[in-house]
Amino acid sequence: MYVGRFVVVAPGIGAYRVSSRSFPNRRVLDRDGTLTVGPTPDAPETDNPYVSYNCAREVRTPTDEPLAVVGNGSHVDPIAEKLELGYPARDALATPLLALDFEKDDYDTPRIAGVVGAETATIGVVRRDALLVETVDEPTIAATYETDAPESYPLAAAEADVPEAGAAATEVLGADFEHPVCAAGATVDGDGVTLAVDNGGE
Repeated sequence: MYVGRFVVVAPGIGAYRVSSRSFPNRRVLDRDGTLTVGPTPDAPETDNPYVSYNCAREVRTPTDEPLAVVGNGSHVDPIAEKLELGYPARDALATPLLALDFEKDDYDTPRIAGVVGAETATIGVVRRDALLVETVDEPTIAATYETDAPESYPLAAAEADVPEAGAAATEVLGADFEHPVCAAGATVDGDGVTLAVDNGGE
């Protein structure tokens, strides 16, 4: 099954995967607290505005709470900025998703995102017909196609005694959905945020 790009979040852990039929020549780069999806050196040139974007960011709120944001597009940055200003996760997700709306491509692709705290997780989707934002207490997936409303997802990395960002990234990259490209993972605990990348053995 092809579900496109997807996020999985739970308290303390999150992950994001790029799945693509049209633009497979991409990877995630770690840029000091921000993970960025972009073309590989051998990728054909494109003017598609949805190919490159920040997909995961480390955030500190005004009360010094560590949070991680994961998502499938340019909305990741304003979500992070709202959290840094002290917005609750629900509002920080809903406001940019509503403002930017679904992607204006041939498929009206939904925007998906999640906010992960050490003890909390919130997931959001904006599609042509709905804006959905939910607080969740178990691993929950939202994808651009097929699974475009939050639903429970069996993320084994969330069950580990010490969840690891790298394990989350590797697990979602290997998930049984078509056209995997690259993935990012995030964990959040009292010490802060850890981000990780899996580019499929690149």
